[in-house]
Amino acid sequence: MTTTLRPTGPLRKSADGAKSRTYEVCVNSRPVGGIELATHPVFGPTVAQIGDLRIEEPDRRRGRGTVAALAAEEVARGWGCERIETVVPAEATAAHRLVTSLGYVERNRQMAKVLAAEPPALPAGVEGRSMTEAEFEVWLAHQKEDYARTWMERGVPEAQARAKSEADHADFLGQGLATPGTFLSVLNHEGTRVGTLWLALRDDSAFVFKVEVDEAYRGRGHGRSLMLLAEARARAAGRSRIGLNVFAGNTPALRLYESLGYEPLTYYVYKQLL
Repeated sequence: MTTTLRPTGPLRKSADGAKSRTYEVCVNSRPVGGIELATHPVFGPTVAQIGDLRIEEPDRRRGRGTVAALAAEEVARGWGCERIETVVPAEATAAHRLVTSLGYVERNRQMAKVLAAEPPALPAGVEGRSMTEAEFEVWLAHQKEDYARTWMERGVPEAQARAKSEADHADFLGQGLATPGTFLSVLNHEGTRVGTLWLALRDDSAFVFKVEVDEAYRGRGHGRSLMLLAEARARAAGRSRIGLNVFAGNTPALRLYESLGYEPLTYYVYKQLL
């Protein structure tokens, strides 16, 4: 039997080079599923993104999804894409096995936790305070550079990584310290600054954008204290759930989050198209 992709409509193109198209996954011309393919909304026309790949239950576990994903990669190469990405829900174990077998690599994952009714207490001698304007200017320059470098280390070209850093910080910190729903905090231990926290409130949850312990004070448990501060701030603001992002390879951070009860929600994976 032959598995192929059959377009369900014309190729959609925009002036900036973006492309998208949907396909039926067919076996001997019989539809058994579907797949969506588009160029990336952030990284542009040289990066493709699989938005959805589904195979109907009677045809699963027969390699249909594998062939469909490989066919999508060929389409992306024809579009001139150099990389392809997709998002895999944590509970989709079959999809995770599929992308792993095809050579996709995890770049980052989203994690979340349901907060206890009572906010956690900080260790003795530890307190959080608001970041000052002077501290913010220094922190923001460092944060933009560090964020861009993190993407570059995971296969994103420098120009794309720096553009994403500028765009993301403009979106989420457009008004600096006065950005609504945003907490930018400094953690002090016995009067000495040891780290920083960036926490944002969402409709029914909170999100930790960044925790960072100053280099001279790492390995002393301050990362945990920063996370406890984030959870306390979230609970005080009436949120019962908190989420975060962690990049692949950041093993200390991942172990910390797991020890605090955070569980994966989604995996973001990518593959270079040679």
